This record gives sequence, structure tokens and C-alpha cells, in this order.
Amino acid sequence: MTIADRVVAYIGLGSNIGEPRRQLGIALQELGALPATRVTAASGFYRSAPMGYLDQPDFLNAVAQLDTSLAPEDLLDELQSIENRHGRERPFPGAPRTLDLDLLLHGNQSIASPRLTVPHPRMHERAFVLEPLTEIAPDIAIPGRGPARELLSACHGQNIERID
Repeated sequence: MTIADRVVAYIGLGSNIGEPRRQLGIALQELGALPATRVTAASGFYRSAPMGYLDQPDFLNAVAQLDTSLAPEDLLDELQSIENRHGRERPFPGAPRTLDLDLLLHGNQSIASPRLTVPHPRMHERAFVLEPLTEIAPDIAIPGRGPARELLSACHGQNIERID
């Protein structure tokens, strides 16, 4: 495990099978228990309609802000370990899931490797990411894309509702 300088990272959380509210709550606790990491903010939960594969239940989504010293790929490994403990399966892209944890941002880095793309490649097009992100970081900008609030305004028509 590589320990880097401390950075602020943002994680997108999603779930739409099993007990989504419970799974997101437990996942937030697990994020706070990662090595060299603490959760510094978490959005409320948002219900959103599925995108892509539509024949599935609505999702619950949230975003967590982390203060971490984990390098991006080490953080990705930890996120995938949490997903696996929650029974995450990947039968096809966009499939229903017990838990999805996406590394959205890691400091101001731009990363394009075979395993990881940061900023998350579609986050700028998704209200279910941008709405909870701007709730906890209202002035954040997405590297290479611009202010998240402006990007969110371009996501009109995407059905999202804060539920708590």
C-alpha cells in the first residue's frame, strides 16, 4: 500500500438491490475505517432513476468526502474490497447492484490508466453524482470540465430526489 500526501477524495456510493439505505450507511462506516483515511463529509441520500439498463429498481446514491493518504489505485483496491464484502457482482454493464463505490476525484489529479480514470469519466453528465457532490462541496470544480454546479444545470430532465 502506498501512502501519499494527504488529499481530499470524493467517492460516489450507489445501491439498488438488497437494502440500499442500510448498505449505503454501512459503506460510509467502512470508508471511515480505511487505513490513513477519514470521512469528512457525506451527502444525504438521493433516489434516482436507472440510466442505461432501465429494467431495474431506482437507485439510492450519495457522495462521501474523504481525507486520505492512500494513493489512487490503493484507494480503488479498498473500494472494490468493500463492494465485494457487500456481494457486488458485475454480470453486465449497468446491472443492478448491492453496492457501487466509484472514485470520483482524488485531489486535483487527472489519471488515465488501464484500471482507473479520474475524474470519473461520466460524473459530469450525472445528476445523481453532481447533486450530492455539490451538497457537500458547493464550489468544487471537476478537473478538465469546470464547476460542478454549472455541469449539474446541464443535467436537466434527470429524475433525482433527496429522500432524507
